Amino acid sequence: MAAMKKYFWDSEETEYMLKVLRELDIAKHLDGRKVRNLKLFKVAEKRMKQAGYHRSIDQIRHRWKVLKTSYYSWNNNQQTVKLTRFPQYATTMQSIMDESETWSRSHGTNSGPVRIRNRHKFIVHDEETEDSEEEATAAQSLHDHSTVDVIIKTDPETPPEMDSNLRIGFIGAGNMAYGIAKGVLQSGCLIAGDVPPTNVKVSAPSARNFGRFQELGVAVTHSNAELVSSCDLVFVAVKPHLVTSILSEITDHVTPKHIIVSVAAGVTLATLQGLLPFDTVVLRLMPNLPCLVQQGALLFSRGTRARQEDGDLLRSLLQHCGLVEEGPEAWIDIHTGLSGSGVAFVYLFAEALAEGAVKMGMPSALAHSIAAQTVLGAGQLLRDSGKHPAQLRSEVCTPGGTTIFGLHAMEQGGVRAATMTAVETATERARELGRKSAPTATENRK
Repeated sequence: MAAMKKYFWDSEETEYMLKVLRELDIAKHLDGRKVRNLKLFKVAEKRMKQAGYHRSIDQIRHRWKVLKTSYYSWNNNQQTVKLTRFPQYATTMQSIMDESETWSRSHGTNSGPVRIRNRHKFIVHDEETEDSEEEATAAQSLHDHSTVDVIIKTDPETPPEMDSNLRIGFIGAGNMAYGIAKGVLQSGCLIAGDVPPTNVKVSAPSARNFGRFQELGVAVTHSNAELVSSCDLVFVAVKPHLVTSILSEITDHVTPKHIIVSVAAGVTLATLQGLLPFDTVVLRLMPNLPCLVQQGALLFSRGTRARQEDGDLLRSLLQHCGLVEEGPEAWIDIHTGLSGSGVAFVYLFAEALAEGAVKMGMPSALAHSIAAQTVLGAGQLLRDSGKHPAQLRSEVCTPGGTTIFGLHAMEQGGVRAATMTAVETATERARELGRKSAPTATENRK
């Protein structure tokens, strides 16, 4: 039910969203079918929350995209629209799109939809770039009664490996590689197009973990060199102490077309770039274990040779793995302590929570099930409400009630200080791993 609620919008919510977007003059922000200003959705999110509709920015953007696709299909041939109740939004969508075309003509822009025959596989691109000056042409093919929502970007500098034939490799077959691979295969990558399982390959010295990848339709190999030679973007998802030997093994097979993404904790971009050819595009990514269920928290940084579009490609590929953010490399080790190690801190707390209930007489299985649901529900509310944790905590407390007594006991036990120290210690350990790996960089640089 929770998953269905995430994607299901009732008519009242949809109508209010369109009302807000109309008031924000969304028509003026359309370039073809791409919304050029991300701030518009941020403002829409705030207004919807004020009205009691707690939807994330991504959910609002996705709903708008669905309505656009339906609008173009409905406008061309009403019989092709299968979405329930779309006709009741058709009038509003028509007026918004008409306003967009009128505004574009009056300002001399070329943003109207162009209908072309579907002879090629088009790249879906719905990226919002604030104050972007680049032009995009909207395209749609309906001759086969399909609704394809596409934007064709004319960018002569976009390398050929960023197309729908992108080949992705994973060196390492552990949990992180598996979680990311699942997300990549679900991504419908906005830049690279859909990534089919046949375009993904995994290498590892042991076949122990190959089974679950093969169930995804992914090819497996024991040769890292073979994998790198046949892939464009390679995730190095191994333990930190193995990175030096792995990169030394593959360096002769890495070319300027490759994008190397390291998932190794503590190994810095400087170290990675020092172990690879000088012109290699390198990014550093830190995911966490919930990527296995597509609820991860991922932070990445770009190396000196990586461009904005390389980061955009990675973000697009990982969009179904969970929350994906980019930041300076100095934040990566902090993220490791906060979210990478923090998952274990949450598990420890959940275990203690359940054991407290067992102590008071509840069966263990039930106590652990309720503790898990409590952590899940609290986390989702914290994420979706946008409120500070202290505010939500105060909303649970009533004067003289059970919660404030329990919180007092936790404060006496030093839970807050212990947790902050745990994040600090884990962060410092990540930095220490980085310092240990650094000396190897200049020795292996090409």
